[in-house]
Amino acid sequence: MDDESLEEFARELGADFYGVADISPAKDFIREQGGDEVASYPKAISIGIILMDTIIDQLPNRFEKSVAVNYLHHTYDIINLRLDLISSRISSKLQKKGHKSLPIPASERYDNERICALFSHKLAANMAGLGWIGKNCLLITPDIGPRVRWTTILTHAPLNPTGKPIKNNCGDCTDCVDTCPVSAFTGEPFREKENREVRYDAKKCEKYFEIMEDTGKIPVCGLCIYNCPKGINRLY
Repeated sequence: MDDESLEEFARELGADFYGVADISPAKDFIREQGGDEVASYPKAISIGIILMDTIIDQLPNRFEKSVAVNYLHHTYDIINLRLDLISSRISSKLQKKGHKSLPIPASERYDNERICALFSHKLAANMAGLGWIGKNCLLITPDIGPRVRWTTILTHAPLNPTGKPIKNNCGDCTDCVDTCPVSAFTGEPFREKENREVRYDAKKCEKYFEIMEDTGKIPVCGLCIYNCPKGINRLY
């Protein structure tokens, strides 16, 4: 299966974003996060689905039960399921062609201490040239901002990379930093050799969700997605 037909297949399945990355330069980082097996794959297929603006735009009212329920259901449960189905179908097709492939769950925590997944979907999307990693530690696409959810298929298939990492374009903007209710972001831009903790304290988010649950609220935030100008100011 060639590159063009694989992308066409992904888009027929519902992918809004498709990219291929040579992830071998990040092998040490990948091994540290997910182990030797995950780090053994040289290529990554990045798949993204755009979130519903009508749901994201309601996040300032996230403490209303109807808003929170709809956000969790459609932005997480349904989109993650759609992503997992796409990655499963693509992986099966690659396997039938004789290419070893590993679909990574769209949203499953692997390490509770570090609060991270088995593999960074943002890393794959960034290295495939689909966007840059912003000050909110999310993948920022040029046209949709962070209003996208991602999944990844690791593979040995001889696919051609679709691009290179896009230069950080957050500039002096600190909207995501300023809107965070628990000041989880430091405002530092992404730098390849620095740990995530330089930019983001994931445990502050974790604690915030725990407090919301303890007080009878549905744990929903997402203000760093809602407030990013790259998402708000895009043309419809």
